[in-house]
Amino acid sequence: MGRRLCAALAAAAVGTSVLTACGSDDDGGVPLINLYNSPQQNMAAIVERCNEQAAGRYRIALNTLPRGADDQREQLVRRLAAADPGLDVLGLDVTWTAELAEAKWIREWTGRNAEEARKGTLVMPLDTAMWQGRLYGAPYNTNVQLLWYRSDLMPEAPATWDGLMKASALLAEQGKPHYGEVTGAQYEGIVVWFNSLVASAGGRILTPDGMRVDLGPPALKALEVMRAFATSKAADPSLSNTKEDDARLAVEAGRAAYEVNWPFVYASMASNKPDMIRDFRWAPYPGIDGPGRSPLGGANFAVSAYSAHPEASFQAALCLRDPESQRIAAVKDGLPPTIESVYDAEGMAKAYPMKRAILDALKTAAPRPKTPTYQNVSTVTAVTLSPPAAIDPPRTLSTLRGLISDALQSKGVLP
Repeated sequence: MGRRLCAALAAAAVGTSVLTACGSDDDGGVPLINLYNSPQQNMAAIVERCNEQAAGRYRIALNTLPRGADDQREQLVRRLAAADPGLDVLGLDVTWTAELAEAKWIREWTGRNAEEARKGTLVMPLDTAMWQGRLYGAPYNTNVQLLWYRSDLMPEAPATWDGLMKASALLAEQGKPHYGEVTGAQYEGIVVWFNSLVASAGGRILTPDGMRVDLGPPALKALEVMRAFATSKAADPSLSNTKEDDARLAVEAGRAAYEVNWPFVYASMASNKPDMIRDFRWAPYPGIDGPGRSPLGGANFAVSAYSAHPEASFQAALCLRDPESQRIAAVKDGLPPTIESVYDAEGMAKAYPMKRAILDALKTAAPRPKTPTYQNVSTVTAVTLSPPAAIDPPRTLSTLRGLISDALQSKGVLP
């Protein structure tokens, strides 16, 4: 089946309940490797580069998933559950590794492929691709949140959440922009916030094996901080609806003094508000009583268990995340690399003046819990924590323990 017809059928299948298995060969008999990845402006250029390097051994076809992470996961899960051979290389959010590996929908990386995937890769991003001691993905990009602030309003960045609330109160008294933007909407962003607060207080949501609820005294402290922030002068009235882009836009519009967000906000500020960039600074993720632990994000490339060309898929994935591919993604698309040497590559100093802060944050970043039922855990956590101003720390903690315990007992994988 030709590539154009295959891509058209795949797009139609993704948009409906009908699943179509595309052919696995290009028109010329060359193995066709279907890449499914989240929207990325320069991914087509990376794919073209890898196709040129493949020199006819295989050809990668780019299929772009929806923008929302939940929609991306749903489309992949439905097609994998149907054993669709039209999926080869999959761009996965770091939280999906355990789920897809446990379901046996993605292949383990072994031998020389695993060696190449591990070579030069930073420790924390590599761990996101592991499940039960085995490697199931090749880290493509990573991410950590930092505190981004206007130095014309806050000459020094507070190191704690309490310090941020005090700074906001002072700015409010002076009649200046004083909101602090955090992701308080009912989605993964509020789970990320809670998880990092728990980790910053020295705790965990789940036990290390992902089998049981932890949520000890540090979780109570995290809930107390969330409620205090949401009811303080720092809280934007739209906090309960704020996602990453909302936070970015509030700072760019001059309504907010600071935000806790991913590094993409720096490039956005430089492009959209060049007159503000000289006062736009960064600092480590805020803590509770000391240094904070930044949220850990990113994406990994996995190979579908149903791919008709697994070895070519592994080779394609390795090219898509090699140092040059990661450099392109970093410099042009704002995706921090997982290979440490890329931070010193051409163009990185200009694109990432905060690269040292990113590398430092990656040493202590807080990954989200590893569990095959993470989607269940995330959903019930987001619902329970929303809106942040309504959190009643002891009662909310009790509710979370019960709901997350139930979520861990889920039979099978949510569609």
